Amino acid sequence: MTASPRFLGIAGSLRRASTNRGLLRAAQAALPEGVSMEIADLTDIPFYNADITEKPASVQRVLAQIGQADALVLACTEYNYSLAPALKNILDWASREPNNALLAGKPVALMGAAGGMGSSRAQYHLRQVCVYLDLHPLNKPEVFANAFAGAFDGEGNLVDEKLRGLVGQQMVALRAALPQG
Repeated sequence: MTASPRFLGIAGSLRRASTNRGLLRAAQAALPEGVSMEIADLTDIPFYNADITEKPASVQRVLAQIGQADALVLACTEYNYSLAPALKNILDWASREPNNALLAGKPVALMGAAGGMGSSRAQYHLRQVCVYLDLHPLNKPEVFANAFAGAFDGEGNLVDEKLRGLVGQQMVALRAALPQG
């Protein structure tokens, strides 16, 4: 781990006004002192294909961000009761690095905004993916936000103070999950 821990936020939704990107912005605003966080841009990432022998520049960019991050913050939207393809796709690209070097053992915070139960089903599927990738998701606190119940403004920004507090607690827990030393 670096002296100043670095988190990388990755949202499964590609929309400009995505509530999941809004959760990541709220996480950035609630980071513990000394922690920094970038938000990855997945809009130009092609689908993983083993026939692609040279990684596109967009993939190299995000893989470098993952490699530099001490922990990941995955904002998991829910499409048809499961995780969005954009999020799964970048994890697939990252998992192909030798010895799973970019992901193995890395702490992860999961959060998500969606209808109804706030991406709980998608997060459950994402936890299954994390097991295989040897990512270590936090168990608590869980962040499930209903994207359609007034917690976000028209630009996708989180405005609900209770949820903002929960996101802040999760960032503190993720910082505490990092190896000390």
